[in-house]
Amino acid sequence: MNNKLKALCLSLFILIFASNAYAQETIFKDLSYAYLEKLIATAKKNYPQVKILDNQINVARSTFHQSAFSWLDAFSASYIYSPQSAINATQPVIFKGYQLVATVSIGSLFEKPYTIHNARVAVKIAEEQKDQYFLTIEANVKRFYFAYLEAQADLRNKVNAVQDATTSVNQLKHTFDRGETTFQVYKEALTNLYNQTSVRLQAELAVFTAKTNLEEFLGARLESIK
Repeated sequence: MNNKLKALCLSLFILIFASNAYAQETIFKDLSYAYLEKLIATAKKNYPQVKILDNQINVARSTFHQSAFSWLDAFSASYIYSPQSAINATQPVIFKGYQLVATVSIGSLFEKPYTIHNARVAVKIAEEQKDQYFLTIEANVKRFYFAYLEAQADLRNKVNAVQDATTSVNQLKHTFDRGETTFQVYKEALTNLYNQTSVRLQAELAVFTAKTNLEEFLGARLESIK
């Protein structure tokens, strides 16, 4: 068997081995829905926008409770004092002393049900806005979490590729030292190892980036969430 055929067989063996190893990589083995729920709960607790929405709900509820007592605004009371000894020829006074006067604002009285209704609707809108934002948080956390798992799985593939390339280089080095492999084949294996190492570094950076994006949205480090 000549040197080129040996090198070709060795390369095919490594390629088949690497393909079998890579086929086993999947994000599903790292996926934990229980842990995902913890991440979502953490984001809902820590994200600043949620606190803003909570304050808006409190303000809306306070306005609603205040409007419930606004019925009294339609009624007013006052008193008039007419001295016993006073004589008014222009406007004769029948009753002397203190007199209680009660007035009712008809327009205000009819306006109050709408004011209370609007205040109740404002509370409902504020609560629904929070519920809607919770759905947005859940979607974002899931997207960042899945991206993080994908980056980790991809890194494992790249690590395996570097290991396979290293194995190939070591084997070809022995055959090259014995004169069984040409320098060109050995050089190509070295180039492949350098390329795979560079790709692995990029995959490591992708993992750090995905982790940072997820932690930024959670407002906490992943290590602190058990």
